[in-house]
Amino acid sequence: MAPRILLARHGQTEWSLSGKHTGRTDVPLLEEGRRGAKLLGERLHRAPYDGLPGVEVRTSPLARARETCELAGFGDRARAWDALLEVDYGAYEGMTPADIQAVRPGWLIWRDGVPGGEALAEVTARADEVVSWARSEDRDVLVFAHGHILRTLGARWLGLPIDFAARIRLNPTSLSVLGWAYGEPAIESWNDLGHLGG
Repeated sequence: MAPRILLARHGQTEWSLSGKHTGRTDVPLLEEGRRGAKLLGERLHRAPYDGLPGVEVRTSPLARARETCELAGFGDRARAWDALLEVDYGAYEGMTPADIQAVRPGWLIWRDGVPGGEALAEVTARADEVVSWARSEDRDVLVFAHGHILRTLGARWLGLPIDFAARIRLNPTSLSVLGWAYGEPAIESWNDLGHLGG
């Protein structure tokens, strides 16, 4: 079976709840985020995942992703990897989309980038590095990271430019699976929140 990449977005933080762009600022998980991470872990330790034995696990080095990984039960198997860091939002760090629109009407991160931050080409290159690593494995891989870098991974897995990521939303503590269909890269599932169910 061709290797897949499982994407876990970190749990809810105060900034993700308010819609603030959270790049390299190390904002901690809220209690809701910790609870969601545990529920995600319970899901990944039940069928059909069964704890993902033998799967290689990587995490962003930022605390919100590492803690999500640990609470989900994969901390002892995970290696931190800078390629999974969230986008550096530069001057827009900590701002909401509405804040940014007020100073730059019509702005779209996936087209316009950010002043003083990471160029879209740099984000694309990091995502391509992760995709290349995942495809070089002979087994599934699991990554814990952040909204915009994971959306970029989704686009690049499909061979599409980074602006496709604007069309695939991703909520905190979601699970997504990138795999294959008829020999071509495909999205098996996206933004799945079933484990939070209630």
